[in-house]
Amino acid sequence: MTTSDYLINALFIGLVVLQVRGRRLTTFTLVLPFAVMAYVASSYLHGIPTAGNNLVLALCGAGLGLALGIGCALSTAVYRNAKGEPFAKAGPVAALLWVLGIGARLAFTLYVTHGGEGAIGRFSATHGITSGEAWVACLILMAAGEVLGRSSVLALRRRALQTDGPAPAPARRPSFATAIMMGARERQS
Repeated sequence: MTTSDYLINALFIGLVVLQVRGRRLTTFTLVLPFAVMAYVASSYLHGIPTAGNNLVLALCGAGLGLALGIGCALSTAVYRNAKGEPFAKAGPVAALLWVLGIGARLAFTLYVTHGGEGAIGRFSATHGITSGEAWVACLILMAAGEVLGRSSVLALRRRALQTDGPAPAPARRPSFATAIMMGARERQS
């Protein structure tokens, strides 16, 4: 992996870290991940091979990324801040899903470049994957699916929020331990 590969992964993680803190949900914040993704795709994706099961692998990567991105967006609180502006605050599940996707791609790349190439080659031969480019396509389309799923759902939620009447910020959720204790008290009564 090159320094730019690490920087790109750090940038994608940074996008969610900003949302864990909470930030305004603007057109720019929704489009920025697409701009980064366009750069990554143009740098690394040189086609999607379709021989054997290459296309199946690429589509599985895209589908997994889409699921992670949608899950991330659905576990992000979208509300109006005190000024009435759309605001997004990613919760722990959103951050976990986003970092899980990035971490899986990073771990796979490190595995391949540090001794795992033979095992991946054997797996590929057994499962009809005929090109290393299929793995590249799988990983890039997985990242694109995450970006597409997350940004699209957040954009839809932002739009729905703007068409609704005034809404207060969501109430602070109780901690996991507090929720457990409250549930135990309810069962005792």
